[in-house]
Amino acid sequence: MRKDVFAAMAVVLGAGLGVSPALAERAGYYEVTAVAADDMLKMRAGPGTGYKVIAGFPNGTVFWVHSCEQTGSTRWCRVSLKQARGLKGFVSRAYLKSQ
Repeated sequence: MRKDVFAAMAVVLGAGLGVSPALAERAGYYEVTAVAADDMLKMRAGPGTGYKVIAGFPNGTVFWVHSCEQTGSTRWCRVSLKQARGLKGFVSRAYLKSQ
């Protein structure tokens, strides 16, 4: 009963804040997808295009998503590389697919 009340409150509060429950990312592994064949998904030092590019990654790269936040019109996720967990940064959520 208590879990149901908290779940309902989260949905109501999320709707009141303009946050869709479908957009709420869970921590977990996500794969890079939909990057043009001649391009790379840029990992940045912060959540926005004004931050320094740390590295670029092709489709198929797997990240651990820690959290995501909205910055302007883009949703940015704080990630670490699956094969090198010490490499951390931010990538656009638009190019990630849940595994």
